[in-house]
Amino acid sequence: MSRFRIFILLAAVLVLAALAGAAIHGAGSGNGNQAVTIGGPFQLVDQEGRPVTERALNGKWSAVFFGFTYCPDVCPTTLLALAQTEDLLGPGAKDLQTVFISLDPARDTPSQLKSYLANDSFPKRLLGLTGSPAQTDAVAKAYHVFYEKAGEGADYVVNHSTMTYLMAPTGRFVCVLPYGLTPEQTAERIRKAMRAGRDAQSC
Repeated sequence: MSRFRIFILLAAVLVLAALAGAAIHGAGSGNGNQAVTIGGPFQLVDQEGRPVTERALNGKWSAVFFGFTYCPDVCPTTLLALAQTEDLLGPGAKDLQTVFISLDPARDTPSQLKSYLANDSFPKRLLGLTGSPAQTDAVAKAYHVFYEKAGEGADYVVNHSTMTYLMAPTGRFVCVLPYGLTPEQTAERIRKAMRAGRDAQSC
């Protein structure tokens, strides 16, 4: 990846994180500012090929991450860190699921997702989702996720935003968990949200 692309990607991540912060502030400040909406309806399929909608986020805290199975670094690093976060949460981990949404519908079939997510070092409570290009684009826009194909041929990559979104059991956005947090830091932020309850507005 060129330095220019790295700069653009980092800039996009910072802007999106700022928008996420604005969403939290706007929702809770009562100052009349319009909040940015993160999340919403989607129609995808899971790693078993079953249709899944946004209702899959209901009833559990969800750590939602966008990536692709051929990702060489950020995606496996994030999933490994979330697995360690699960361990740190102890009994509270039963109330958390990790949701991995593919940004590479051309290659990430349900069977490819299932094989990739079977890694024993990844989170135990892990839902993989994929879909058509149109469905992928729709869910990426709903979460304000930046992504673009880079390269040609079978070895192309997908440049994408690196943050994880914490969603409440109601399916409502709570906060961004930035890439680079330690598992301990991530676990503490999730605990804070869990302590605040289903109506948590920050972590």
